[in-house]
Amino acid sequence: MDEALVSSQTELTAALNRVASLVESELDSLLPPEEGAEARLATAMRYATLGGGKRMRAFLVMEGAAMFSVAETCAARVGASIEMLHAYSLVHDDLPAMDNDDLRRGKPSTHRAFDEATAILAGDALQARAFEVLAEPDTHSDPQARCELVAALGAAAGARGMAGGQMIDMLAPNLSDGGRTLDGPAVTRLQALKTGRLIQFSAEAGAILGRAGPMQRHVLAAYGRDLGAAFQIADDLLDAEGSTEETGKRTGKDQEAGKATMVAVLGVERARQQADMLARQAAGHLDGFGERAALLRALAAFVVARRN
Repeated sequence: MDEALVSSQTELTAALNRVASLVESELDSLLPPEEGAEARLATAMRYATLGGGKRMRAFLVMEGAAMFSVAETCAARVGASIEMLHAYSLVHDDLPAMDNDDLRRGKPSTHRAFDEATAILAGDALQARAFEVLAEPDTHSDPQARCELVAALGAAAGARGMAGGQMIDMLAPNLSDGGRTLDGPAVTRLQALKTGRLIQFSAEAGAILGRAGPMQRHVLAAYGRDLGAAFQIADDLLDAEGSTEETGKRTGKDQEAGKATMVAVLGVERARQQADMLARQAAGHLDGFGERAALLRALAAFVVARRN
């Protein structure tokens, strides 16, 4: 392996670990334990959010914000907000009415650790808290910046974003023709909504915090769009080829459920080539940022090489 690549991946691993620790602390502070009758809900929220995950979305926020000299404390709050919203989506996706998964990040899914009603409420409350954090003055001194963050996250998470993509994903087996999966463009759109929009927002959020111009925001959004597409294909490959021990969740479920994925459309080898191409394309968007974007370029290579 190229020595420069090894060096960049080593630096990336250290940076990812640092951000994960920082955001974990921020989440612990923003989601305090409660007393009284609602304590079970707070416990479920913390269970679903703390102690797991790569915090890649938060890392995107913080690396993007650093390029525009945004205070790390502000960026960490936005990163924590996105991780809350991401956690809510996983809690709801794991429910029996959705993907019916009993394992998440190597431990029982929230509805298995608690119960379905508590899991639904925990997801609802995490979503609400995510937007509350973005709207608080501690996140940014400029109300316009906070409004832009709230509006952009709402668009990424709603019917024309993550939730809409999940709806298409659930309908996909019924939309298929004669038992065949959706075609490539349809799967690309599904994944761009379900996974890509939140990753795209995460990449752009640092520029919003830094009050960057439209062109810089557009470039980071384009990076996030292609990174999200590469990430999802890599996730599909892990489901097809990985083990439960590696991934921390049940594998092989996509084929079992007849899910619409690029692996199903292209096959394993072509899907891997597509992911690699998208990762290179994502990194290429950042050329204008020079060395400031070195870790974001390294992240693009990391997402398609990861094993969990």
